[in-house]
Amino acid sequence: MRFSIYQSSRQGGRPNNEDRMAYSYSRDALIMIIADGMGGHEHGEIAAQAAVKSIAEAFQRHAHPKLRNPSGFLYSALQQAHKAINECVNKQNLPSPPHTTCVACVIQDDTAWWAHVGDSRLYLFSDNALVTRTRDHSAIQLMLDEHLISESEINTHPDRNKIYSSLGGSITPEITISRPMPLMPQDRILMCTDGLWTQVTDEQIATTLFRLPPDNAVEFLLNHAERSAGPTGDNLSAIAMVWESQDETDENTITTVAMSNTTFTTQLGNYMPGAADLDEDEVERVISEIQHTIKKLSETKP
Repeated sequence: MRFSIYQSSRQGGRPNNEDRMAYSYSRDALIMIIADGMGGHEHGEIAAQAAVKSIAEAFQRHAHPKLRNPSGFLYSALQQAHKAINECVNKQNLPSPPHTTCVACVIQDDTAWWAHVGDSRLYLFSDNALVTRTRDHSAIQLMLDEHLISESEINTHPDRNKIYSSLGGSITPEITISRPMPLMPQDRILMCTDGLWTQVTDEQIATTLFRLPPDNAVEFLLNHAERSAGPTGDNLSAIAMVWESQDETDENTITTVAMSNTTFTTQLGNYMPGAADLDEDEVERVISEIQHTIKKLSETKP
């Protein structure tokens, strides 16, 4: 396998960061995981950490060097993560079960499978365009499906934070599994929490991912979203991956051909308290260029 990958997280305007993420890979398989501890419940970061840890460890137990049944693995791994979160209640004497959203993606044999619970998202892009994304388990998504609200109303709607499925607690989570999606060289995947996707459009994400390498793209999107959300903004996190990356200068490119059948590499996310100092002129210039590119693309559509 050959891919370029980068992940990063910001605290935003919240008192702490309840997002957690990681990726792990063997010679022939890659898993990416992102979880958003739910702020409406106590100890959301414990739920997110338990979910990411449980899924990553399950991957390392079963990917030798790849998974026999990626769809079945993902469903089982998220169920086990749900149980692991509930076990934390007794182990850490918590007053109530914490909750988290979660999205996990497995890639092997030039194919991607993913599973999600809640409103953390996965986007798949090919040839500068969105191929598909996860459908949120949220009240807002149900209203969108029924054409009761528009996309522009999401950020200000009073029910924007209501999720009907999560990991942790007494209710069995609704786990949605994707169909197998073949990947072509240079396809992009972005996984992120709602602190990011509520502040940027699908077109902005696509244009940024195809204009910049994964590390610069992720940091730019996080910077832009954090600035847009302001001082009360949510935690925001993202993982970007380019399949069969051909950029020889990208320091985040990984080639696994030399790995043994029993070797794994795992990278936990970084949880920055806030954005690095921004060069305001540079940020505004890149935003302007991206908006200009989006406008040109929309004008050329039939």
